[in-house]
Amino acid sequence: MPAPAWLMLALVAGFAAGALSGGNATALTAAGLIGGLWLDALRMTIIPLVFALVVTGVARLRSATGAEGAALGRRLPLVLIGMLFLSAIVTAIVAPLLIDRFTIPQDSIAALRTMVAAEVPPVVPGPVESIRAMVPTNPVASAASGAIVPLVLFALVLGLALGKVEEGPSAALLLALRGLGDAMIVVIGWVLRLGALGIGALAFSVGASAGVSVLAILVQYVAASLALSLLLIAIGYGLMRLAGGIGLWRFARAAAPAQVIAASTQSSLATLPAMFLSARALGVADRDASVALPIAVAVFKITAPSNTLLLALTLAWMGGVPVSPLQVAMAIPLAVLSSLLILGLPGAVSTYASAAPSVVALGAPIELLPVLVAVDVIPDIARTVANVTYDLIATVIATRGGTTEQGL
Repeated sequence: MPAPAWLMLALVAGFAAGALSGGNATALTAAGLIGGLWLDALRMTIIPLVFALVVTGVARLRSATGAEGAALGRRLPLVLIGMLFLSAIVTAIVAPLLIDRFTIPQDSIAALRTMVAAEVPPVVPGPVESIRAMVPTNPVASAASGAIVPLVLFALVLGLALGKVEEGPSAALLLALRGLGDAMIVVIGWVLRLGALGIGALAFSVGASAGVSVLAILVQYVAASLALSLLLIAIGYGLMRLAGGIGLWRFARAAAPAQVIAASTQSSLATLPAMFLSARALGVADRDASVALPIAVAVFKITAPSNTLLLALTLAWMGGVPVSPLQVAMAIPLAVLSSLLILGLPGAVSTYASAAPSVVALGAPIELLPVLVAVDVIPDIARTVANVTYDLIATVIATRGGTTEQGL
């Protein structure tokens, strides 16, 4: 992988060139082709890599490590859920303070209402449909469609089952899956050698394509979202120092490559290969990382409850709806729950599904939700970096037995 400095330089240069390109169609097409091909080459390894690592990792933890594997299985869910509540509580305290500083003119709000008058938001599935979407009724179809959560659930069950089967019958399948995982890691190494080129092209496309006119209207919402993500990242560094036993500089240096890729691709899944290298640099055993990281990437988004609450509170402010502290307190567990129930849903539908319950609970105008979702490109960069950062933090804390070395 290129040094983080080169990746950061490519990211900054790509954004700057895209913003100054004036929307040149030829340059945008070329950048989209280069960046798209690089990202596709990285993504093609994700499904087989995750499946192979989870199955073999769970089987080894179950059959070979006994009590240690069981301890990891108990700690990881508690760490993930605890961090989701932390995200929601921090946002419930800080978001109202940020929103009080909003100065969006009333005529701009009226214009926003006009913009969404003809928009029909996607149908939000109920809790039953959301939960059923997570169950892998057809693992092959889940893999083909890129539905990572059902696939991870199937891999978990298969790994547990193989850990219970006698070593002889299960050895052949586990050996083949280990070979598949190792081969994917080799392919990832080839792709990441072109990381600076791919990241620069992707950043150019984002810089040239961001909706400047809309972002100008909602710049304060964007700033609030960025501020919350950066605050969560800062809190995460403190958690790593206090609960993970890792020095700030050591963690920053190890996490930098994964964070840069996260910022350029806006995809936690695409960052998974780099996170394995970061976890190794932080002293996490490959055996533990192969289980904890794919699970964290698939089912854990530290910014999901934060973004849900910020959307709901912003919409309430824009609609002139007063919100009491009690309502905010009641919305905290709702935001955490909704962030877990949308794991099996794709794309923009998941945003509506996660935000809608809190928006309705606060009495905010849900018809404005599509506008905030439409200008989420820039905040999503910071949220992806925060998600990836906390994937690493959760992995280290859940497996902290081997990561107690102190740093600066």
